[in-house]
Amino acid sequence: MNIYVLLKKTFDTEEKIAVQNGKIEDDGAEFIINPYDEYAVEEAIVQRDKHGGEVTVVTIGDEDSEKQLRTALAMGADKAVLINTEEDLEEGDQFTTAKILEAFFEDKEADLILAGNVAIDEASGQVGPRLAELLGISCVTTITSLSIDGDTASIEKDVEGDVEIIETSLPVLVTCQQGLNDPRYPSLPGIMKAKKKPLEELEIDDLDLDEDDVEAKTKTIDIYLPPEKEAGKVLEGEVADQVKELVSLLKNDKKVL
Repeated sequence: MNIYVLLKKTFDTEEKIAVQNGKIEDDGAEFIINPYDEYAVEEAIVQRDKHGGEVTVVTIGDEDSEKQLRTALAMGADKAVLINTEEDLEEGDQFTTAKILEAFFEDKEADLILAGNVAIDEASGQVGPRLAELLGISCVTTITSLSIDGDTASIEKDVEGDVEIIETSLPVLVTCQQGLNDPRYPSLPGIMKAKKKPLEELEIDDLDLDEDDVEAKTKTIDIYLPPEKEAGKVLEGEVADQVKELVSLLKNDKKVL
């Protein structure tokens, strides 16, 4: 079985974000595998161990993205591919990412493609469904269970606190949600083996694409941090007086009534 995982490098969830002049300052910041993508890597390894084949992790990014790919290899993936756009693209969006991946998969025979449900930086959840549409294959999002029997996949999908059961044929692209599995930590032997596993690096030209083919369809106008929370206010006195004061604050200060 040919299994692929779409990977993205994101800020560490413990990292404090700084914004200067409408841009995120990432100098010295710590980056990790997008947490939802870890569920995808783990599930890919589980399915490979059950059905045979190999797991290839793919990311679009810069040279520094190799670190996250090596982490996925240390978890147990077999191969990695870095599509380096550092010199070819200044900006991109979900359309850009999907078009690049479409070109990458053009000559691949993928049975199963896994991705995270969302990336924690932009949280659009668009890349997986966009890619599936471009490739003309089935797509199921926010999965919490995956069972494969031959060419048939039985999937449980999270739907607003309930579960939807779906059956579809391979190939299929799924996006992975919390609850699907417990991602493993890279072991020391795994880290050592990862250094020798193949990591291929491609550029836009290698995929027969140019900048016009993948030009972003959206533009970021501004980036800013949310306002800091104000200190709370404690209402004192009789309950009736507190209620009156609360209503006055909501109506006159906060303008929500």
